[in-house]
Amino acid sequence: MQQPTFLLAPDSFKESMTAKEVCVAMEAGLRKAFPEANYVHVPMADGGEGTVQSLVDATGGRMVEKKVAGPLGETVTAKYGIMGDGVTAAIEMASASGIHLVTKETKNPLITTTYGTGELIKECLDQGIKKIIIGIGGSATNDGGAGMAEALGVKFLDEEGHTLPRGGGSLGKLATIDMSELDARLADVEIIVACDVTNPLCGETGASHVFGPQKGATPEMVPTLDANLANYAAVVKEQLGKDVRDIPGAGAAGGLGAGLLIFTQATLQRGIDIVIEYTGLRSKLASADYCLTGEGGMDFQTQFGKTPYGVAKAAKLEGKKVIALAGYIGEGVEVLYEEGIDAIFGIVPGASDIEKLLADGPKNVERTCENIGRILKLA
Repeated sequence: MQQPTFLLAPDSFKESMTAKEVCVAMEAGLRKAFPEANYVHVPMADGGEGTVQSLVDATGGRMVEKKVAGPLGETVTAKYGIMGDGVTAAIEMASASGIHLVTKETKNPLITTTYGTGELIKECLDQGIKKIIIGIGGSATNDGGAGMAEALGVKFLDEEGHTLPRGGGSLGKLATIDMSELDARLADVEIIVACDVTNPLCGETGASHVFGPQKGATPEMVPTLDANLANYAAVVKEQLGKDVRDIPGAGAAGGLGAGLLIFTQATLQRGIDIVIEYTGLRSKLASADYCLTGEGGMDFQTQFGKTPYGVAKAAKLEGKKVIALAGYIGEGVEVLYEEGIDAIFGIVPGASDIEKLLADGPKNVERTCENIGRILKLA
C-alpha cells in the first residue's frame, strides 16, 4: 500500500515554537499513526515576526548577527538571514528598529529612527547580496524611512544646510535631500518589501494617525508627525520626482514603506505571498496527500493574509485537504471553512496557566497530530 505524503506548513506559535519546531512536533505525532509516511517540512510565516527564520530554515540558509543602531540610537544586536542560494537576504526591520526595543517610558516617535535598518541593508550590500526581502512590521518609528536612507548615504538638510536630527519630529524642517552619496550598489539590488497594510503615508488613515499612538505619540504629537511626513513627501515629490504620499502601504512601519520606495529599487508585496514563493510551497504541494498548517491563534482575522489562510489557498489550487492547528481559537473562525481549511483543531488539552501552555506547545502539537493521524487512518 502506498504511504501518504504529509506536507507540514505551519507558522510559528509565538513565544512557544518556531515554525520549524512546529513541523518537527507535527511529524512526531503523525508518525505514531503513519510511521512509514512521507513528511515534507515547509516552515512558513506571513511577513511578520519569524519570517526571516522561516525563510532561512526552508532554504537551508544561515542567520547572521550585526551590531547596529537601535531606534533610540543605542547599540543593539540585530539578526538577518542569508538564504540557501547565498545571494538572497531576509531582514526584519523590527530586529533593528522594533517596538520591543523601547519601553513604555522611552518610546517616542519624534526621535526614534530606522537608521539601524539601513545599516542592515548596507551590511547585505557588503556581503554581495543581490536580492533583499524586508519585513516591515513591528516598528518603533515614524521617520518615513529617512534614518534608513541616511545610513545608506542620503543627507537630509534644513534651510540653512544643516543635517536634520534623526526621527519623525524633525522632518517638518526638511528643505533639501542630498542624494549625491547614496550607496551606488543599491541600483543593482532588488528589494521586496513584505507589507500587509494598505495605509498611505499621510492623512487620517496614514502612518501617524493610525500607528503613531501605539509607538508613544500623544494626541498633540500626532498632527505634528503627520504634517512632518507631508512635508517630507512634498520635498521628495519636488526634488526627486517621486509621489509616494498616497501609495497603499507607504505608511507601513511609520513610513518606512515610502522610504524604501523612494530610495531603493523596492516593490511592495503581501508577506504570505513572498514566503509561499521563496519556500517553493506550491511545487511541494503537488505531491502531497494532506497539508497541515496553523499558528498560535486563529480567528476571523486569519482570512486577511495570515499564514493558514495563504497556505490553504495555495493547497486548494492543488486540490489538497487542509487541516489547521491553533493554540487559541477565537471568534468567527468558521469563516475559514469557506476559505479552504477543512478542519481546525485546538491543541490546548485543558485549563492551565499561559506559561505552562507555551512551554508544553511541542508536546500538545504532537499529541493533537497523533489524534489527527488516527482519525485519518480510520477514514
